[in-house]
Amino acid sequence: MTTHHEMSTGRTLLFAVAGGAAVGNLYWSQPLLDDIASSLGTSASLAGLLVTLTQVGYALGILLVVPLGDVLDRRRLIPWVLVASAVALVLAAIAPTFTTLLVALALVGLTTVAGQLLIPLAGDLADPAQRGRVVGTIASGVLTGILVSRTISGVVADTFGWRAIFVLAAVVAVVLALLLRRAVPELRARDRVPYPQLVLSVFRAVRTHRTVRVTLVISSSVFAVFTMFWTALTFLLSSAPYDFSTSGIGLVGLVGLAGAVAAQRVGRLHDRGLSVPVTGGAIVLLLVSLVVAGIGARSIVVVLLAVLLLDVAVQAANVLNQTRLFSVDPAARSRLNTAFVTANFVGGAIGSALASVLWNAGGWTAVTVGAAVLTGFAATVWVVHRDRGLVVGSAPR
Repeated sequence: MTTHHEMSTGRTLLFAVAGGAAVGNLYWSQPLLDDIASSLGTSASLAGLLVTLTQVGYALGILLVVPLGDVLDRRRLIPWVLVASAVALVLAAIAPTFTTLLVALALVGLTTVAGQLLIPLAGDLADPAQRGRVVGTIASGVLTGILVSRTISGVVADTFGWRAIFVLAAVVAVVLALLLRRAVPELRARDRVPYPQLVLSVFRAVRTHRTVRVTLVISSSVFAVFTMFWTALTFLLSSAPYDFSTSGIGLVGLVGLAGAVAAQRVGRLHDRGLSVPVTGGAIVLLLVSLVVAGIGARSIVVVLLAVLLLDVAVQAANVLNQTRLFSVDPAARSRLNTAFVTANFVGGAIGSALASVLWNAGGWTAVTVGAAVLTGFAATVWVVHRDRGLVVGSAPR
């Protein structure tokens, strides 16, 4: 295992930038679907498969690549993963057909997992008293990458065409690979684990530790609310009385940058031993944001306030849940991170699906009520398990 005291401010910021740039690769294509469809002679609806396959590739990368961080030398693994993503991005940039682009973006998703390798690595390198602050800072970088990637993609495409963003992203990935090759310190050798056993041990870690199971249930529920809200918000803002354009809706999303600030700050509360109570506070704030959103649906000022509160609540809960998992088993942080991201991914998919169903059933009111019920479930799990199930070091089962 590595020694502590090695996450300097400069290294932490580099990890945050690299994590944000990596996860941004998942979202470059979202605002470009119409341009891509027109360029490659397909329909806009079929072009939506580009986003789906990128996300499927990412889910596979989380399951198949991220656990390697617990057994391979990450000083080599992370730069090579970035280089692999650069190659996939170049393939996307030069794709002559829609099918080729589909394959290329699936590979982009598979290889753009550097951020999810960097976060557990930071957990290893950081002093325990600073782990929450360090993980929070890097998580805020990842969130910022998600929020600004669509805006950057649209601006670059408007100026240079849709292929240019993939070229730019490939160059950035190579530069970050070189910087991280120098910035990641020498790491002591780890025990070798056969690859099939390594992947299966992700599920074993979840089964063994009650803290992991409880944390994953809360985290996936909160993230389902997050995606439910944001999916339905697009429906709300694109209909009367707002009738916002796509770019206008995108600008509303930038309010969520407050969540990145919250993620950067809230990790310090974990370091002070306040992880469990502040997680409960974040769930309460999430419920408050949904009440505000439900009451003020016809006022953009109130909606923006709800967005602000919701993003702060969700990102605070995310950072605290993720940091808590890293304290459960230091030797399995990458595998625990795999479980965390996979659970959130499943929760997010469920939330997106529920958003469409509830919107069709009863509009914004149905969505906010459904999200509040799901938040209430997360709150109930927190209340039941706050004294033992969420305390690291409690009985495994």
